[in-house]
Order: sequence, then structure tokens, then C-alpha cells
Amino acid sequence: MEKPALFSLHRIVSALKSLTTPAILCAVTMAAILVAAPAAFAQSNGRAPVYLAGSGNAALDQHIQKLLEENLESENDLIPISDEQAALTQDGPIVTLGPRAFSRIRQINRKAPVLALLVEPDFLQGFVRRSPEQVSGVYHGAPLLRQALIGKAILPQATRIALISTTDTAELYDTLIDQLPAYKLEARLFVVDDDKQLIPTLIRALSYGDFLLAAPDNAIYNPRTIKHVLLTAYRRNRIVIGPSQAYVKAGSLASGYAPFPAMAEMAAGYLQTFFETGAFPPPGYPSQSRVEINEQVARSLNIPLDTREQIAQAVEKWLQEQRGQGDE
Repeated sequence: MEKPALFSLHRIVSALKSLTTPAILCAVTMAAILVAAPAAFAQSNGRAPVYLAGSGNAALDQHIQKLLEENLESENDLIPISDEQAALTQDGPIVTLGPRAFSRIRQINRKAPVLALLVEPDFLQGFVRRSPEQVSGVYHGAPLLRQALIGKAILPQATRIALISTTDTAELYDTLIDQLPAYKLEARLFVVDDDKQLIPTLIRALSYGDFLLAAPDNAIYNPRTIKHVLLTAYRRNRIVIGPSQAYVKAGSLASGYAPFPAMAEMAAGYLQTFFETGAFPPPGYPSQSRVEINEQVARSLNIPLDTREQIAQAVEKWLQEQRGQGDE
């Protein structure tokens, strides 16, 4: 049901056509009040407003809103807004849920500071480079190093990882390739120049690696290609790790992901930093991570699996050991 305060602009314009001049002035005043209502509410109680642009999935939006409210506590008012209201917002940052919500907000209000949730690095990084400190995000997957170590936990004998990218997305793997030797792993990047080369390049990559590590790279891993990638890998008895929970359901063997409470906690910290300094920290992943696995795929490939918790614990142990060595 549409809320009374969320009149769309085209309805207001239609109504104005039938009004006299005094009535028009009154209607315009009322419309301005309705559009500005969230900001007026937030300012009247002395708390700084934080606006929320939803994904369109009501259950998901309400769940994340509740988590954010719990983490913000009494510091801020979290106020869901329509696109019309977002276009006029000037007194607070906007939290967006998902890439569509982020794109909408950037189109209608380029001056608003935006904190993006439920997005991946390949989507957000360009916006961050163009608007540093005013655009940031909390990623909902897991860092590539964690994903690689999930593969190692599942295949303890693995030493080589296959990676595939386009020329434009190769930089996604730069940091990972430098990190892997500390964990007795190495990786090789195979670059795809066009769609016709995807499967031949994938076959070469699979002949090198003990498993394929998939980054959140929509140019390579998307609904159009993922079936072909997975079938090609499993026909060659190779598993695919990543890039997200959704792809585990599609047939990847496993993937790390950030739980919603961890994302909300991190987002609240970013918002607090913004109110204190006027700038967001750089985008990043929550420190907490969980593991999703596809047991049916594991059975099909005759791969014994530990529990999700055991795999996550093994990954965390390796990371902590490496941090300890770095502190020495």
C-alpha cells in the first residue's frame, strides 16, 4: 500500500491542472512538506538522518532496515525514502540496497553521499574512484583470499589455482596473486578477449589449476555463461569456488559470504565515521565470513566435505597464523 506522504510528482502535476491560483499555491506548499517530511522529522528530534533506498524486495529491505536500526541505536534516524524524496535530499547520507537502488540514486541525486550495500567490487569501484569519500560500500561476498582458502580447505592437496578474466577485469586478481605464496598456493590468470574464447580459455585454465576460483566479475560469470563454465569444469573433474552464494545454488561447489548482521554492523561504523569526518572509509568486506557449500555437487565429484563451520574455521586459522607471522 502506498504511504500518504509518498505522492509521486506526476500525480501532483496532474492535480494542479484543475486548481485555481490560490489553490495551486497551497498544493505546492503541501507537496513540498510531504516530500521533505523525512528530513523534517529527523531534524525535529535532534538526531541526524540516514536515508534508505530499498532494493524492491520488501522482506529483504525490512530485514536489513531492522539490522541497521539495531546497530545505529539512538544515534540516527533511519528513514526509507522514495526516489522523489531522494532527489531533494541534502541533509544526510543515503544507504542503498543492491546495484539497482544505487544506480537510481546516483542518477537522480549526484550530490548525495551514498553508502552501497549488497554490491560487489567490480560494480562499485569506478564510482568510488570518481567520488572518493562520498561514495563507499560494504561488499556482501568474501575477499578473494578467503575464497581461495576455502578451496584449499576442501582440497588440501591443491597448490595451483586457475583464474579467468577479461583484459578490463584482470586487476581484480592482482592483490590475490601476491598473497597466495604465503599460503603455499600459486595462481595463473588466463585472459579472455571475447566471448568465443571463453570456453577454450577455460579449458586451458582447468588443465593448469587444481580448482577454478571465480571472482565477482560479471563480464565472465553471469547468468548467460555460468552453466557453460560449470559444465566444462565438472566434465574435467575440477571444482569451482565462488563467486557468491547464488552461484553455489547454480552449481559452484562452495563460496564465502558475509552474513547480514556483519554487513549492518560495518555499515553503521561507516556512517558514524561519515558523521564525524564528512567522509566514508574506502569500501570493503566485513571481517566475519561464512561458507555456503553445494553437497550435491560434492557427491557427484566424490569429494568428501567437512561441515561449513569446519571449513570456515580452517580458513580463519590460516589467516590468523599469517597475521601472527606478520606481527613478529
